[in-house]
Amino acid sequence: MKLYIWICLLMPTYVLAQGGNNITGKWKTIDDESGEAKSVVKIYEKEGKYYGKIVKLFRAPGEDPDPVCEDCPEDDPRYKEKIIGMEIIKDLKKEGDEYIEGTVLKPDEGRIYKCKLWLENNNLKVRGYWGFLYRTQTWVRTE
Repeated sequence: MKLYIWICLLMPTYVLAQGGNNITGKWKTIDDESGEAKSVVKIYEKEGKYYGKIVKLFRAPGEDPDPVCEDCPEDDPRYKEKIIGMEIIKDLKKEGDEYIEGTVLKPDEGRIYKCKLWLENNNLKVRGYWGFLYRTQTWVRTE
């Protein structure tokens, strides 16, 4: 009985420590215009910065299941590389509750945006900036 009480007392602390404000892990990307799931991105930390790579694509029947980035800028090393496995988020640094000063590539457009990420209601908010304009997507944690 005492063990059960200790587990009940410590479990919330463990859960908060594991995922409280941690963006690492796999996230299902949801297109902010169509509402459709587009991919799964794995976010990870490397040398104090945060990165994200596409690990899965959700493709319609008849679409190439493993496309290359034809629309990426020709001077970018990701040009004509496979999209699955591609690092699309680069160089984010954690500042308070936000992850800032990085970039995000939208492979279907070939555009690279400045970006920031933050957690809101257990979802990941991903905001891409193009000058003073921006768009925000909501990504959902997944396995």
